Amino acid sequence: MRVLLRPRWLVGTVIAVLLVVLFVNLGFWQLRRLDEKRDRNADIEERSAQPVAPVAELVDADTGYGEVGDLVYRRGSAEGRYDAEGEVRIRSRSLDGRPGVWVVTPLRLDDGTALAVNRGFVPLSTDVPAPPGGEVEVTGLLFATQERQGIGPQDPTGGRLDELSRLDLDRLQQQYGGDLYPVWLQLTGSDPPVEEGDLPLLLPEPEQDEGPHLSYAVQWFLFATIGAVGWPFVLRRAAAEERRRAARAGDPQVPAGDDRPLEAAR
Repeated sequence: MRVLLRPRWLVGTVIAVLLVVLFVNLGFWQLRRLDEKRDRNADIEERSAQPVAPVAELVDADTGYGEVGDLVYRRGSAEGRYDAEGEVRIRSRSLDGRPGVWVVTPLRLDDGTALAVNRGFVPLSTDVPAPPGGEVEVTGLLFATQERQGIGPQDPTGGRLDELSRLDLDRLQQQYGGDLYPVWLQLTGSDPPVEEGDLPLLLPEPEQDEGPHLSYAVQWFLFATIGAVGWPFVLRRAAAEERRRAARAGDPQVPAGDDRPLEAAR
């Protein structure tokens, strides 16, 4: 078909092919994200179901950050005293649609090591209550240090910071005197207990839903199908219109018989 050789249709075909390829890849990307979410949910279910164990029995304080992957979502416990002087806030957090901060306080253990405890969420413009005094026992879920992703905010490398952009244990260690464990604990309970409704508010445990990835994948594959089927149909209609115009103009290169069925179908 000569219409396909015209620049605008050639360009359109190239764009259509590229879009179909893009949509297919986006669909498979969503399926990969779904697999990752299912693997994460399986890890949460398996690890959080294990018995609570003292953090000191699960990991050494001098263990590298990259060696704690199997401990994420495990339930740990520790006994010690909160070190209010080492407390920091993690900014740009939210809970139930409210903006605020996480309150992270080191819990100093008897052997001099310390565990960063995420005591929970405090809304913006709200005073952060002091941690409980005296000996406390905490339990909660263990997590790995949070690392900067892409072009996310970066904290200054020097000085004492009251707020951090993420729960970066390496940055917290730089300004804290004691040896921090390479995991942090999201508080779920303590003795003495945290009263319901008291600040900081305890954070919810990780959700185990699969998210919208499957529906997004179906949408992308549907878009790819529409492009793969629809663009050839557009080209066919354009070619048919070209033949009709050529026949009406008496183009000798177009046999008259080529147009008759089209005219009859009108």
